[in-house]
Amino acid sequence: MAFLFRAIFLCFFLYHTKAESFPSLTNQSLISTNFGARKLLAGGCNFFRGKWVYDASYPLYDSSSCPFIDPQFDCIKYGRPDKQYLKYRWQPFSCNLPRFSAGNFLNRWRGKRIMFVGDSLSLNIWQSLSCMIHAQMPNARYSLIRAEGLASLTFLDYNVKILLYRTQYLVDLVQEPAGRVLKLDSINGGNAWRGMDMLVFNSWHWWTHTGRTQPWDYVQEGNKLYKDMNRLVAFYKGMTTWARWVNRNVDPSRTKVFFQGISPTHYEGKDWNAPSKSCSGQTQPYFGYKYPAGLPLSWVVINKVLSRIKKPVYLLDITTLSEYRKDGHPTHYSGDHSSTMDCSHWCLPGLPDTWNELLYTAIFS
Repeated sequence: MAFLFRAIFLCFFLYHTKAESFPSLTNQSLISTNFGARKLLAGGCNFFRGKWVYDASYPLYDSSSCPFIDPQFDCIKYGRPDKQYLKYRWQPFSCNLPRFSAGNFLNRWRGKRIMFVGDSLSLNIWQSLSCMIHAQMPNARYSLIRAEGLASLTFLDYNVKILLYRTQYLVDLVQEPAGRVLKLDSINGGNAWRGMDMLVFNSWHWWTHTGRTQPWDYVQEGNKLYKDMNRLVAFYKGMTTWARWVNRNVDPSRTKVFFQGISPTHYEGKDWNAPSKSCSGQTQPYFGYKYPAGLPLSWVVINKVLSRIKKPVYLLDITTLSEYRKDGHPTHYSGDHSSTMDCSHWCLPGLPDTWNELLYTAIFS
């Protein structure tokens, strides 16, 4: 039944999308004529196609010396015994990623504001970038302000502000007399995103939550309230609203926009042909050429949305390279989730450092 639903859903999206503006699922390049100019390429190299290789020079920092890591990502502090997962570097097939330089990064964004917008996976990548900079420039003066839903790290000598805006869905989640309402066509929270020099968006993690972990009672589209909705359809509608906000509010001559891509989970070992397993106890990446589970339908949805957006948005297409990293999750080694299995977030140091290396590559390519 699940396979049948995936097939029907995919056919629906393919039917409603022009063939020339949609990729095959075996081609992970960015899509459409409008979007094609924004592929993360260098001399024909696709940085997202590659393999994980052992590199003794990794990790890029020591978690014990980074003051920014939250307990939920600090796997070493909370007892993870194996260390080999720290030693893998992403190697594209046809080229090399440039080495991250904190000095170059801060000089490039001197006097500017960078904002990560999204859920706890945005927190993951924001803290990773903060640690990568601090590791190379430990004496750089900084100020850190954290409040409900917003955090701001400023490197004072460069006047570079790196902000985090927490939002589970990008679209609005509001309390109304009827209850907590997820508004698929409203994005008033976007007022806080205006005027940034770089925006890095992320969403998907919370769209799948049900039961007690679901933070809304109703979904609203237009004037209609729904008790529930197919989550992929809701995600598509919500991301279409986000794309409309980008089209209306972003000035490409001032603001560079990224979408962080879909971060996978590893709760079910059948995804990598190990049906009795989960992320618990995994100490190595998946080394096969093609990940058995393939790309998730959420990847299809976000690519469709990006194919229709009018303003330049760069996709960090992290899904496949992250699918290989079944070994990178906190599992039980988390200060916040030690009693539950966490196969959604990522240890720091770890995979989000690679996401930031790809972001760095996109900025400087």
